Amino acid sequence: MAKFPTENTQSPRHVAIIMDGNGRWAQKRGLPRLAGHEQGAKSIRACVEAAIESGVEILTLYAFSSENWKRPAVEVAGLMKLLERFLDEKVREMKKEGVRLQAIGRLQELPVSCQRKLSDAIAETATNTRLTVILALSYSGRAEIVEAVKQIVREAREGKLSEDEITQEFFSSRLDTRDHPDPDLLIRTSGEMRVSNFLLWQLSYTEIHVADCLWPDFGKAEFLSAIEDYQGRSRRYGGI
Repeated sequence: MAKFPTENTQSPRHVAIIMDGNGRWAQKRGLPRLAGHEQGAKSIRACVEAAIESGVEILTLYAFSSENWKRPAVEVAGLMKLLERFLDEKVREMKKEGVRLQAIGRLQELPVSCQRKLSDAIAETATNTRLTVILALSYSGRAEIVEAVKQIVREAREGKLSEDEITQEFFSSRLDTRDHPDPDLLIRTSGEMRVSNFLLWQLSYTEIHVADCLWPDFGKAEFLSAIEDYQGRSRRYGGI
């Protein structure tokens, strides 16, 4: 495919991924849906390796949306156990590889055991600097924006800020991602063409790459292909 002339030879600083298709991957193979989630966890490791190799600084993974709580209780419980196992097994590896773990979303809605393990993993990897991996858990882009508005209204009522102080930069400072730049690249698997309530404010000028494969089949080669696709684009930010 021909590429547009571009000076964008750098790797994206921040990559976000909508990890879609675990359930369909399992169903195609006659397996329980949780088997797809377990296989998908392996794709996370491959993408972390590829991100480090590519010079990506931040990798945000849409792991569990607020809407996912509506799934069957057995599946949700299995996902929470899978999250706990992932944290138990990967913390040592993250420390070794220089990966810092963080999380965004309504974390208080997670089971207490998950909250504890997540908090411990975040603390244990806090000083790592090679790559930051952010898990979006019980996350909703709309809810994040509403909570930011509520916080700003409270501050205004308390006389802590004026109307003129409420800029786009100020609003961003009240979001879960306030300590990080907006994503340069969004990857979505399974061929679906939607953002699914993910980072709605932050994706304003993000480049989007849609992969046809389901998430458990998305590996290092597919990640690097997405990076190459990004590098072949010209980011105009609404300009000519």
